Amino acid sequence: MTDPAPPTGRQAVPWRIILAVVGVVLATYLGVLLVQALQRIITWIVVAGFFAVVLNPAVDFFVYRLRFRRTLAALVVFLIGLASVAGLLYLFIRPIVDQATTFANNFSTYVDDAKTGKGEVGHLVKRFHIDTWVQKNQAKLKSAISNSGKRALGLARKVGSTVAALATILVLTYLLLVEGPRVMAGGVGMLSPPRQARARRIGRDAARAVTGYMAGNLLISVIAGIVTYCGLWAFGVPFRTVMALWVGFADLIPLVGATLGAVPTVLVALLHSPTAAIGMVIIYVVYQQFENHVLQVSIMAKTVRLSPLAVLVSLLCGVQLFGLLGALLAIPAAGVIQVVARDLYQERQRVKAERQAASGDGVSSGDGVASSGPVEPEDGVEPVRLAAVEPER
Repeated sequence: MTDPAPPTGRQAVPWRIILAVVGVVLATYLGVLLVQALQRIITWIVVAGFFAVVLNPAVDFFVYRLRFRRTLAALVVFLIGLASVAGLLYLFIRPIVDQATTFANNFSTYVDDAKTGKGEVGHLVKRFHIDTWVQKNQAKLKSAISNSGKRALGLARKVGSTVAALATILVLTYLLLVEGPRVMAGGVGMLSPPRQARARRIGRDAARAVTGYMAGNLLISVIAGIVTYCGLWAFGVPFRTVMALWVGFADLIPLVGATLGAVPTVLVALLHSPTAAIGMVIIYVVYQQFENHVLQVSIMAKTVRLSPLAVLVSLLCGVQLFGLLGALLAIPAAGVIQVVARDLYQERQRVKAERQAASGDGVSSGDGVASSGPVEPEDGVEPVRLAAVEPER
């Protein structure tokens, strides 16, 4: 009888494992394609979810304090938010429209003043040699004017798509405010009781981080706008309301928002007088120190605690993925990720401590044999009692 062949170092991989790996790879590839195809819709849902989280405390106030039905409460909060945004846009656009109308009505006078070097426009033309530049670039200016129609058509298309996206986001936000708690309760209810409590805790902390950050950021933006208005009013610079609203809106963007808001304001002040421009630069430098070292610390310390490196990395990722909107949502998203990571770390530490306590209760201090007597509780941990095992018959 011959001996069996010695086993080799290689073993055959079961077909079931091979098919499972191939299926996982194909499912991942199809999932990536699906996400790419639905990227715009997913972005709308994420933005709507963010707005729903921010507005949800106000809806809960109407529901639990004023005893409104959730549908009516969401409608009231939604209409108040739309009215607030419309009011801010009106305050921002109305002065621009008035000034544009005034400029159009007095355009012939401005042209005559520019030719003769009279008036404010004439002084600006002489100071910056605008007439010479216009004469040298007449061909380029005519070409740009002739191509402006095509650009206007493309701009109109972009505006139309933006309006459609905003309308979709608004509808999604309202529906999430109405149906969001019910959907979340149904999803959490599918988990086991310990995991339900953990999921509720994570959701509560994440929502608190998002709403707290947005409330603090809005408060800081309002303060920045008030400082800008007061500074421009002190130097007698026109367009104070428009520039204050611009600074307040730009200050919502972390890190670079203050600079984006300050540069146009200083330029407008420079057109008024060099003294006003220098004064506004000094005001912004002093205010930025106050905002970074006092307001940010006192307001944001209780909401989102992120290191400067985490803020910068999250901001760069948000801008790369979603542009300006990503810059606005980057810090709250990083705060949510921090909440989840902190909960995972705490859960791991808790399980580790329980395992160490359980392993230390059943080991005697002598020869390593488990003690048969009662074990005294240590540090508030309930002792593990071993049940008697009957011998086999």
